[in-house]
Order: sequence, then C-alpha cells, then structure tokens
Amino acid sequence: MHLEFKENKLDAIFHLTDELEHVNNNYFSQNGLINILWNRSNGDITFHIDNIPITLKPQQITTSTYLQKVSFKGTADGLVVFMFNREFYCIQDHDDEVSCNGIIFFGTQDIPIITLESSEVEKFETLYQVFLDEFGTRDNIQGEMLRMLLKRLIIKCTRMAKKQLITKELHNSKIEIVRQFNVLVDIHYKTKKQVSDYAEMLNKSPKTLSNYFLLYNKKSPLQIIHERIVLEARRLLVYTDMTSKEIAYELGFEDVTLFNKMFKKIMAFTPSDFKRSQKVVN
Repeated sequence: MHLEFKENKLDAIFHLTDELEHVNNNYFSQNGLINILWNRSNGDITFHIDNIPITLKPQQITTSTYLQKVSFKGTADGLVVFMFNREFYCIQDHDDEVSCNGIIFFGTQDIPIITLESSEVEKFETLYQVFLDEFGTRDNIQGEMLRMLLKRLIIKCTRMAKKQLITKELHNSKIEIVRQFNVLVDIHYKTKKQVSDYAEMLNKSPKTLSNYFLLYNKKSPLQIIHERIVLEARRLLVYTDMTSKEIAYELGFEDVTLFNKMFKKIMAFTPSDFKRSQKVVN
C-alpha cells in the first residue's frame, strides 16, 4: 500500500506507505521529508538512521527529518511510514511543540522512540483507518482533512513523548526552553558554538540553561552543541567525498585542529579514522 497526496501549487507532499521496498533509501532526505515510522507488526523491525541501527519493537514509533538519512536493508514488513514535507504541514512554519520544530522532530537531539500503551493501540489503529479512508476521498478539501488528521497524530505522539521521554520534574515552561534550545542549535550550530550565544537568544543565563538540562537528560548544553556539530560531520564523512579539512571549514571552524579534537573527544576516532572505518548502509 502506497498512498500519496500532492498539492502542486504549494509543492506539498504527504505519503502513507508500508511498501518500503519500493522507496529508494535516498528518497527520504532528497525530497525534504519529515517522517513518522510506526511498527504495526508483531515482531521487531530494524533499519538505519544516519547509519545507526534503530530497532522498533511492536507498537513503537519513531521519527526522522530531512536532515537525516533513513535506509533499509532487507524487508520491513509491518512498518508504516507517514511522510510529509514542510509545505504540506508547516505552511506558516510556526514554532510550537506540535509544529515541524516540535518535540518529536527537531526538538530533541536524540532519536525518539515512543511506545504505544495498550490503551492507545486501538485508537491509533482507528486513526490509521481514517487516514486510509481520507486518502481515497478526492475532493477540494482532501488536503485540509489530511492535515487535520496528521496534526492529531502528531499531538498524540507528542503527548506520549512528553510523558515517556521527558522527566516529570521539568515544568512545561522549562521543557519549552529545552526544546527551543535544541531547535536553535539545529539552525545555528555552524555559526554559534557557545552556550552563551543561545542563552542570549532565549533570554536566559548559561547557568540557568545548564540547570534545566540537568533535569532533562543529564547532557550539558555545550555537549549538545558539540554533538550536533559532530553529527553533521559524521554525515558528511559517510555520505560525501569531502576531506576532514573541508568539513571543518563547512562547519564553521577556522582552526581544523579544534574540529579534530572535538570530533575525537566525542567519537574516540579522528575524522579520518572514522571515515575509513565506516561502510555506508545501502
């Protein structure tokens, strides 16, 4: 089953598929797609995001964005993927927790895995059937109906993510600051590499940010900045022919030595050694 909706005036795309053997591994990133991946099968399903193996157990959900490379080796029977671009859902590109910059997409540096509780499985299956029905309805409000259903899906996933992935000690206002910090890092990591840069944009002190992250996930804001830089470096090392020096300049480093030290501190390899050790998953 592969269903698609296109709105040519806005270049809007929304696909719903469980036929991933027909989807080229580069399709996800090349077409600027944001994805919700749901394991509806009775067994584990393993695939790769940025060359990292991800295993979804039955009734688990994860997400990926167009900044990431999703690849499959073998079959992925039972995996359903909702694929859409910003033109479809984020027309105004507003920044709240259920937008494309929300908690389950750009709002976290870690790949989120959400587990459907038994009470939620039937609700998700019902919503899934409504999606199927709406894809089969061709009229001038089909796009709006699909957007409403997608927003409902994102809201439900966001609620579970807040419950399962974020510590309860963190009040919603603090969660929002953490989320905004991650969004800003995704946007500015090439040009802004100090916690103070982001603290100023968020009208918080660097110490306050650090205290929030101690409650959130034990990672410091500076560690998240460095990990985001290294994440992009890894992608460039694995998927391009760029040299370490070229990548350092691409990521905003005038001193290649500083880039190499940061990379090695996080990965325990120099960039050159890492590139030699990797084999791209086809």
